[in-house]
Amino acid sequence: MAISLPGLASGLDSAALISSLMQIEAIPQTLIKNRLSETQTMVSALQALNTRVASLGELAEKAAKPASLDLFTATSSSDKVTATAKTGAAAGSIDIVVDQLAQRQVTVSDAVSAWSEPSFTIDVNGTVTTINAASTSLDDVVAAVNNADTGVTATKVSAGGGLYRLQFSSEETGAANSFTISTAGLIEVSAAQDASVKLWAGTPAEQVITSASNTFTDLLPGVDVTVSAASATPVTVSIARDTAQTAKVAEDLVASLNAVLSFISANSAVSSGATGATKGGIFTGDSTARDVSRRILEAATSPVAGRSPSEIGIVITKDGKVEFDAEKFQQALTDDPAFLESALQEIASRLEVAATDLSDKYDGQITSRITGQESVIDRMSDQVIEWDRRIDTRRATLERTYAALEVQMSALNSQSAYLASQLASLPKPGNNS
Repeated sequence: MAISLPGLASGLDSAALISSLMQIEAIPQTLIKNRLSETQTMVSALQALNTRVASLGELAEKAAKPASLDLFTATSSSDKVTATAKTGAAAGSIDIVVDQLAQRQVTVSDAVSAWSEPSFTIDVNGTVTTINAASTSLDDVVAAVNNADTGVTATKVSAGGGLYRLQFSSEETGAANSFTISTAGLIEVSAAQDASVKLWAGTPAEQVITSASNTFTDLLPGVDVTVSAASATPVTVSIARDTAQTAKVAEDLVASLNAVLSFISANSAVSSGATGATKGGIFTGDSTARDVSRRILEAATSPVAGRSPSEIGIVITKDGKVEFDAEKFQQALTDDPAFLESALQEIASRLEVAATDLSDKYDGQITSRITGQESVIDRMSDQVIEWDRRIDTRRATLERTYAALEVQMSALNSQSAYLASQLASLPKPGNNS
């Protein structure tokens, strides 16, 4: 009887056997792949943490500057006068009387069909420029004036009956931009003049201030005032601290700080599955994340000149979070603005130093950890590739072995069939024929 096993020659499912053996062979590689995936996840988490810490550092750097809380708002008692507070402004008020607005000079010609001469001069406050038009055509004159870049522009205006008047205008307002044109027959429609306001009007201290434009830059330190109409009565310009924007500096700093702490906390949490098994987050037990949290908290909550940051509304809670108490901040801003400013700048400076040490793109602690983990990833990736080669070699060896087995089993089956046929041809006992 022939050897009978399921399958072709050998009866073995060699493909399934090889696949099973390969799974066993690949166990070390699978372990490396799992570690590689975990390390890649750690790198991604560290990069996200680094981004948050760097953002905190940038915000802290701005808040640490001496002028970070010099935030003021300017108001006016008239809608014809607007005031804008800038860096360097201080609280106070002043009354102004607007005498006149700045204006540009406008001069027009008689109604003409052509210019009297192709060459003439424009004198802008003592600077004389000769205009050489291509012809006496009004269009050529307009083009020549506008191309001369004298600070005066020309426009052709229809006067009816085929005649036109040329309008010449100074590009900028102010007395310094007045001009004269050598051509006769021109009429000045409006004169170039400066805007002017009076301070302390009607008193022995009366002071006239002029401006080439309708904006008086730094009329008060850090305050620009723009006028849009003359006024017979004084207009009050007031500058006060912008408490809302000042509080927002501290609030944004605390929010950025909490973004770092919350990210670490969320990725350090331990969760339980349906079977009761626990699983830690990517930062559970991680020394770098723990150190980041510690340094950020110390920078934000350590005393300033022996006083607690909670006095200015930066409060640490029982669960280790930091909250911003707007009411306390506003009270401190009212009661002791000098301490509030110094305390907030000190806290911001400490946060800036901590964030820089942690996230510096060259030698920050988190950066160094990321670099180290990326090196681990590179080594494990090389190991995975090497295991791919080993497994391919082992698979090829097994395939050759089982192929040879199939050949041998085929030969044995052939021999078995031959022997069976020979045995079948032998005379049976008791058969005399």
